[in-house]
Amino acid sequence: MKKNDKTLKKAPSKKRKGKEPDYTGLTPDQQAFLEREDKIDKINEKLNQPILGITYLCAFLIIGLMAYIVHFMVTEKDQVIANAANSRLDKYAAEVIRGEIVTSDGKTVAENDGEKRYYPYDNLFAHVVGYSEYTKAGIELVGNYYLSESHANIIERFINTLREEKNEGDTVVSTLNYKMQRTAYDALGGADGAVVVMEPDTGKILAMVSKPDFNPNDIDEVWKEANDEENDSSVLLNRATQGLYPPGSTFKVLTTLSFMRQKPLKYKKYHYDCASEEEIFNGVSVHCYGRHVHGEEDLSQALANSCNQAFADIGVQLNVDKWRDTLESFLFNKSLPYMDASAESKFYLDGKSDKGYIPQTAFGQGDTLITPLHNAMIMSTIANGGLMMKPYFIDSIENYKGTRIKKFSPDSYDTLMTAEEVDTIIPYLRKVVTEGTAADYFAGASYEAAGKTGTAEYANGDHDYSWFVGFNDVDNPEVVVSVLVEESDVNGVKATAVARSLFDQYENLKD
Repeated sequence: MKKNDKTLKKAPSKKRKGKEPDYTGLTPDQQAFLEREDKIDKINEKLNQPILGITYLCAFLIIGLMAYIVHFMVTEKDQVIANAANSRLDKYAAEVIRGEIVTSDGKTVAENDGEKRYYPYDNLFAHVVGYSEYTKAGIELVGNYYLSESHANIIERFINTLREEKNEGDTVVSTLNYKMQRTAYDALGGADGAVVVMEPDTGKILAMVSKPDFNPNDIDEVWKEANDEENDSSVLLNRATQGLYPPGSTFKVLTTLSFMRQKPLKYKKYHYDCASEEEIFNGVSVHCYGRHVHGEEDLSQALANSCNQAFADIGVQLNVDKWRDTLESFLFNKSLPYMDASAESKFYLDGKSDKGYIPQTAFGQGDTLITPLHNAMIMSTIANGGLMMKPYFIDSIENYKGTRIKKFSPDSYDTLMTAEEVDTIIPYLRKVVTEGTAADYFAGASYEAAGKTGTAEYANGDHDYSWFVGFNDVDNPEVVVSVLVEESDVNGVKATAVARSLFDQYENLKD
């Protein structure tokens, strides 16, 4: 190559984007040199592509990590620290006197008596407020972080530190209403079962009762008895959130919704002639509760009368997999978005199941199981126009002098129903109260309640669970109740009567 070849650069190739380089006017040596350079550039370009990609990826990950750290410190730090599973929270007790728990209407339901935790209302709030010894439960568990923190005046805390004295812990203000809790507790009486009262548009729990109950002031004895291997006591179980029961005829609400979705034309014209007993499918015979004969019914009347035969007939018309999809969208076989311990409601059928199980499943018998809290959430979804809210029972945090530190806001789960579906089902539920199985209990009510009764047989049909789920006003639903009474046939307590007491008390609170 000539000496002046050392000055060659890429420019003489006259290479233009998208076209081959132009070597016109160059000597063979110059052309060969530029061709080698072009090949080297292409090789380097291919080699640099993955390196450049990795560089961009690393930069993206670093920026993302920094953004998450900022987000965590601003919005999620307290939630993670406050997680009930965080065992480090108990170490705060060495520096802080555990705070109080109060109701939304100002009643103190958990406080300290010297070094011992004291519950002024004994059994009344046992399961929902919980206890703080041995392990923790209820608000004592979920609010543990806040009860163990202190936002006392900084000077006061500094002085207490110098004196080696504990600081006063923060107060948890619950969403619970004392009068609604008292009404639910008294209405359930000596019967075992559960009651949940909640606001459908916020998810606030106003009352939660589970029986049998216990006195948390006697937790030493209660704990010993509950953990005795020779004792099958379930007194510590919160039946409202952890008790699984066959839903009985309350399940017909979701069967109705599934029928509406799968048969959008047929459900409007549906009719059924209810007889004393009828074979629905392959030898499976069904009769209505008490062997009532309802005669000719449309869909709304079948729901109002709680007609088992009609819903067994509807069930065998459903595509089981689509039916299951609807139920799972309503959180069957899934964890509830709830801050405390809760059981998963169960629906076992699918497209491969024996079709002989369908008739009973359609009207709430069979192997389907549900918790009273879950039933309240389903009814709240209808009352709230199709939007399911996450239930919660801590409203705010205050320091021990009453200054608000933190406020909890309602949080939605998902929209599960269309406005058309809601507008169709609510009149059906109203008819249950005006003409159907709940009519006698709501006679003379000053409000236009709606809901669904249920009776689930168990112990080979020897005993009954009594259910009612519903809301207080079809035009402006403000409160939803879910009531489950065990052995209603023995103790004589009916869920619908309990619900009536709760709705009446809620109306009194507005006066």
